[in-house]
Amino acid sequence: MGRNRPHPRGGFTLVEILIVVTIMAILAGAIIPQFSNSTNDAKKSAAAYDLSYMRSQIQTYRAQHGGLLPSQSLVELISQTNSSGAIGSGTSYPYGPYAPTIPVNPYNGINTVVAPGSIPPTATVSGAGWLYDTASGSLWLNDTTTPFASQ
Repeated sequence: MGRNRPHPRGGFTLVEILIVVTIMAILAGAIIPQFSNSTNDAKKSAAAYDLSYMRSQIQTYRAQHGGLLPSQSLVELISQTNSSGAIGSGTSYPYGPYAPTIPVNPYNGINTVVAPGSIPPTATVSGAGWLYDTASGSLWLNDTTTPFASQ
């Protein structure tokens, strides 16, 4: 009667560990590229929203100011104005602000508005987030690689 039974060893064999590591590597290879695409998708979504919002505010300004368009910097969109577009405060300046700030371009992190080099823009302008044509009221993202950069 006193048979000694060997105690089962707790732990994993080398083969089991290699199989788990291989499966994890395959899963990581399939999942990680999707996270990098989500960053690009977020930038596209933010840019599309900002463009739509700012274009809408430019048209609202135009409607409330008898067809006048904001100046090159779009400062009128973030200020109170009177019917002629002059910036000020108080009851004599009942229009606006139309936006709290000029949004930052999600592709380059800049919110400066400048005139495009050509209409429609065919190249980016250094140091600008947005391109705005004061003659037509058109606004573009300063990134010619996006499909919605032109109006």
